[in-house]
Amino acid sequence: MKIAILDDYQDCVRHLDCFSLLQEHDVKIFTSSARGVGQLAIRLREFDALVLIRERTVLSRALLEKLPNLKLISQTGKVSGHIDTAAAAARGITICEGVGDPTAPAELAWALTMAAMRKLPQYLSNLKDGLWQTASLHPQHNTLGRTLKGRTLGIWGYGRIGRRVAAYGKAFGMDVVVWGREASLATAAQDGYRLAASKEALLAESDVLSLHLRLNEQTRGIVSADDLQRMKPDALFVNISRAELLQPDALLSSLQAGRPGYAALDVYESEPLPPTSPLLQMENVLASPHLGYVEKDSYELYFHSAFQNIVDFANGAPRNVLQVQQD
Repeated sequence: MKIAILDDYQDCVRHLDCFSLLQEHDVKIFTSSARGVGQLAIRLREFDALVLIRERTVLSRALLEKLPNLKLISQTGKVSGHIDTAAAAARGITICEGVGDPTAPAELAWALTMAAMRKLPQYLSNLKDGLWQTASLHPQHNTLGRTLKGRTLGIWGYGRIGRRVAAYGKAFGMDVVVWGREASLATAAQDGYRLAASKEALLAESDVLSLHLRLNEQTRGIVSADDLQRMKPDALFVNISRAELLQPDALLSSLQAGRPGYAALDVYESEPLPPTSPLLQMENVLASPHLGYVEKDSYELYFHSAFQNIVDFANGAPRNVLQVQQD
């Protein structure tokens, strides 16, 4: 099969141990992104199978209709809203889902939390410029970092990742409070965590608020600027989940208004995030380039599953096929 692996920004997939699974196939790896249906159609029209790295490329109906040879989409992790699954099914394109693990994103959420609270990136960057114990050249930002013990950690969304982050907070002596769906709240209560009286209460009392919701039609835009304005002026908002969980520009306007006072982010409305983004110009924002799952063990897990799905499909025994209901 002619296989395209898309959006391998770091050119690391071919160095993975599991890449040998595709040794019998004709594989092309793209390390740069293409934008627009026209460019993508020209790039991908010859391939039988596509390997998608999470949601880095959107496969719309308009694009799928321009890919006459495409038979298989092998997804690393689970399929989200980036594939028009009905259009794929209508064209007889099989979609195979992979597996995931919450460890790497949960650890990143905690690393961002600790780094932002102690202002580590600022201190480390200024140290290279010969500035000792200096968080900022601007007096209003040259303030002390803070510890986590005794502070309130809000967890909005108690799934596999939120559950791990809550445990990290407990281990660091934080008062953990949870808000989410009814089933998630029941699980959190069984695990011994305090439940927020309401969404508004969660926002108002959290010193650190970590967002861990799946993106779907019910959660898209669930966080508004008004919600964020309920947070403390020195609170930290952490989002490693999806930028689309927030209403457009809600976080930027709220940070500019002073509530919350800080943000630690790994996801953005447009990715890769352009260097001109206002978020990158703000001293109270710690931004990482969507690294939640970008880690060696996670890549070996994700791509081994995606590649094995291709091998099984080529051998006439497809597995992990996404069942799509057609209209």
